[in-house]
Amino acid sequence: MRLQSILSGVVCVALFALGSGCNKPAGGDPKTIKIVSSLPRTGSAKGQTDTIVNGIKLALEEADYKVGDFKIEFLDLDDATAIDGKWTSERETANAEQAVKDPDVMAYIGPYNSGAAAVSMPILNKADLLMISPAATWPGLTKPGKGAPGEPEKHRPAGKVNFTRVVPADDLQGPLGADWAKEMGVKKVYILHDNEVYGKGIAELFRDRAKELKLQVLGFDAVDYKQSDFRTKMGDIAKEAPDLLYFGGTSQSGAPQIVKEMVNVGLAGKTKLMVPDGCFEDAFVTGAGVENFGKLETFVTFGGLPSNQLTGKGKEFYDKYKAKYNIEPEAYAVYGYEAGKVALKAIEKAARKDRAAILAAALSIRDFDGAMGKWSFDENGDTSLTTMSGSKIDARGVPQFVKPLTLK
Repeated sequence: MRLQSILSGVVCVALFALGSGCNKPAGGDPKTIKIVSSLPRTGSAKGQTDTIVNGIKLALEEADYKVGDFKIEFLDLDDATAIDGKWTSERETANAEQAVKDPDVMAYIGPYNSGAAAVSMPILNKADLLMISPAATWPGLTKPGKGAPGEPEKHRPAGKVNFTRVVPADDLQGPLGADWAKEMGVKKVYILHDNEVYGKGIAELFRDRAKELKLQVLGFDAVDYKQSDFRTKMGDIAKEAPDLLYFGGTSQSGAPQIVKEMVNVGLAGKTKLMVPDGCFEDAFVTGAGVENFGKLETFVTFGGLPSNQLTGKGKEFYDKYKAKYNIEPEAYAVYGYEAGKVALKAIEKAARKDRAAILAAALSIRDFDGAMGKWSFDENGDTSLTTMSGSKIDARGVPQFVKPLTLK
């Protein structure tokens, strides 16, 4: 090996450690570009992520898996395990590292969970690899001053933005949920959360807004989703007689158990339940038992409008999805589709197989005419869309759109 080659390798290692330069793994097919997704494909979130992946594939099929002279390949990676039934740090790390090492990977769609995003963002940030999340909504991932200390800088060790999302963040959803509760006539609220990045974060945002609105916050507690019995906690809450119980979490982190125990301890008919978008899926309903939704008034907030409420290109997506898959798309299917479209647009704009160029092209997207309407990425990689919605789960376990939720 020549001295020049040795020195070049040393320089590359040093630059990579600093998060700049030499971020292109050797090899690969010059005419093949891979788009990977990293989502929980095992466990109860699979129904939701099936529809996200279906949405991605629909976007790629419409492009005939081509952009210019490039052939597009799609890899569907799982960041969950059968034992855990949800995403794990180990699996998300492995997926990110696999993507970085593959010279053909130019875009990473995911993750689904905000906690998972916090794991993979630093890895992919150093590699200039574009991330497009269809569902991770914790504000601290992108918004200065909206998250925990050190966010979002600690997710960007290379000092640049590489994480984008096509879904509005929770700094809208949490407060708007509290606004909606007040509109319903709620005066006293008890708040539970799963103690995870997304769940605790949105619960805190709901709590802070509730206090601004002069709602009485009776309690703010964490629950352990690994416990199958929340009856003692629900019994204590019942003594407080809240008008509303708010749960910050997902179908995988305790929401179904909460429904069951609210019914068991007699809170049904007395206390409403509100949950965020992490429960806007069939897994929440089936896990809780359809029969319980005829007893317990349950409301769910969501970033954007449900697929069956979309118009224009969103309606076209909805019709194509139902025609192809013969099933109603779950809530985040349209965001999978939009993420796929964004990846294709970035590759088209860059017009070359280069991670940094494709990332820059994505971040420059303005007035994108997509299924969610016309929108742009801001300087943090966030969508300019601010539409949220509220739905109520009926006695058949079917979410029924109630109203759009907008900032006052």
